Amino acid sequence: MFVDETVIKVIAGKGGDGCTSFRREKYIEMGGPDGGNGGKGADIIFVVDKGLRTLVDLRYNKTIKGDKGVNGKGSNRNGANAKDVIIKVPEGTTIYDMDTNLVIADLTKDKEEFIVAHGGRGGRGNRAFATQQEPAPKMSEYGEPGEYRKIRCELKVMADVGLIGMPSVGKSTLLSAISGAKPKIAEYHFTTLSPNLGVVKVKDGRNFVIADLPGLIEGAADGLGLGHKFLKHAMRTRILAHVIDMGSYEGRNPIEDYKTIKSEYERFSDKLKNKLEVVIANKSDLPNFEENLALFKKEFPNTKVFPISAKNGDGLEELIIYLADELDKIEINNIYDENEFESFIMYKFQDEKPYTITKDDDVWVIKGAEIEKLFKMTKFTEDESVLRFARKLRGMGVEDELEKAGAKRGDDVQILDYMFTFKD
Repeated sequence: MFVDETVIKVIAGKGGDGCTSFRREKYIEMGGPDGGNGGKGADIIFVVDKGLRTLVDLRYNKTIKGDKGVNGKGSNRNGANAKDVIIKVPEGTTIYDMDTNLVIADLTKDKEEFIVAHGGRGGRGNRAFATQQEPAPKMSEYGEPGEYRKIRCELKVMADVGLIGMPSVGKSTLLSAISGAKPKIAEYHFTTLSPNLGVVKVKDGRNFVIADLPGLIEGAADGLGLGHKFLKHAMRTRILAHVIDMGSYEGRNPIEDYKTIKSEYERFSDKLKNKLEVVIANKSDLPNFEENLALFKKEFPNTKVFPISAKNGDGLEELIIYLADELDKIEINNIYDENEFESFIMYKFQDEKPYTITKDDDVWVIKGAEIEKLFKMTKFTEDESVLRFARKLRGMGVEDELEKAGAKRGDDVQILDYMFTFKD
């Protein structure tokens, strides 16, 4: 099954918990803290596998979750890091964040890898909190939560040349004639429902990848027919090879077909509009071919046209050499602009606060990634951990902001699903 788009959830592993422990041995009066740190949680890593051609494995794996790091132990024993989760994907896989719709990664090279979700760091044991002022702390941390993302994975096939055109104009026949590919060929429309790839070998030793893309219809740019499924695969190609039934086998009008297809991909993307295009006039073995070809060249005098017969093999060698020569001149460019990628650069201004405070009925609600992470890593069963949490909030200005907003001592304050009392 060819699957070129799927939505999944990725949850990296939580860090292991830190340990609160003290060295207790006979004849050693001042053993001191010896609680170890927790291990790091598992990352979710996508790795390109050149042998894959579809995202079908991801379609049936809707949630990918990493393991938690091992908890720290006494006697200064740190927990082990969890084993990272490796997900193999085909070349040409683009990963989007569903919340922002920005590109997280565009994976186009064999063995290229990218961390889609980072595992949480391990919580610190009480040994890590020891200072000269506090040599025997009775607190430690829970592990940091792993990163959570809802992502969309799209596969845009990796090909140097894309064969485009109306259904049943001979794209699949041409692909099988000039490469080792064996696409399904039949006498009906939309035989090709997924891209077929083939490697074309030139006599001088060069080679390139060519893709037979699903047939277009009018309205494809608006999603009709295979619509966007076709057009997004064409984005990867460096040359658009427009196959036209110049013999009018089914009574088609070659000039109108060309105008229709060209209009569809130009409306879809300026990147497609600016790609090098060549017209492959197929079916030169049919009676109406020469007359239609003459009319076509008169209508489009500046368009590069190659007369061929994919069925009989006429004109194929000249076409192959031309495509190889042009590919040597065209650089491989990124299909995305920089502003389409997710940026991890964060600009902090002096008056910027990493949280918000709102009032919901009689409850003051505090939200913010930094505060919520601190909350999740605090062990509220340990008095010193609770005091540290309160000091952190005070240092972030939360108490002052609550008072400015009108909160009074004794009011309820909510962080995540937990309620606290605002007091001295």
